[in-house]
Amino acid sequence: MFRNDAIVTASHTVRREEDITVVTPAGERVKARLAGRDPGTDLAVLRLERSLDVKLPQWSSAEGLRVGSLVLALGRTWRGNIVASAGIISGFINAPWKTWRGGELAQFIRPDLSFYPGFSGGPLVESGGEFIGINTAALHRTGITIPAATITKVGTELLEKGTVERPYLGLAMQAAPLPESLRGKLNLNASEGLLAVHVDPGGPADKAGVLLGDVLLELGNTPVSETESVLDQLRLHKVGEEIDATLVRGGVVTRARIKLQARPAR
Repeated sequence: MFRNDAIVTASHTVRREEDITVVTPAGERVKARLAGRDPGTDLAVLRLERSLDVKLPQWSSAEGLRVGSLVLALGRTWRGNIVASAGIISGFINAPWKTWRGGELAQFIRPDLSFYPGFSGGPLVESGGEFIGINTAALHRTGITIPAATITKVGTELLEKGTVERPYLGLAMQAAPLPESLRGKLNLNASEGLLAVHVDPGGPADKAGVLLGDVLLELGNTPVSETESVLDQLRLHKVGEEIDATLVRGGVVTRARIKLQARPAR
């Protein structure tokens, strides 16, 4: 439970938006609908048709979590039976971790236990009974836990807006070496840039005048030579903010000011 009238779970386990049935601890079946989902963190929030008189879980801050900490994963089979698996934390990084889907988790938490079918969307519980987070098999090959801090942040935004807004440029890019002659002519320190191989029509970069074939050198006054560097810069900004871009076009350095938009829903 996220609130008495809302449940948070793994997004990839929710296959429809309406006519969802939730089974309460007492075995009662309650109708729900999808309030919003965020594939980047693999989280979804279901809004119940009515509030439930149940005790909400205590979410752990993960401050005391360590490699070797005892944990318990809970889930339900397709028949609705509760199943559990005990183990330890085998991997823990107390720092933001970027998912391959473009989201970011507050910590990297990898439990060493058997992830049976039905465990995605279920909680990982520490020895004191607090919920560390929600387990998912969609963000890492071995299965990881979405931490409580991320659940609180993303879950609240999904309830308010139905989606998580992340800025994007509207560019597909690939690394490209800069010829020595061009570097000397333009007095460039960088040996590589990012070649724009696609520009989304109507996207932020397109509106700012970025063209196919431009080579991106800097974003936000920071050199970028790989797409991960671009994502790092975008994470520092919000939708609606503007960011400066330095490019090479036709052998000449040019600049653009890009107003960031929300990434369109897929």
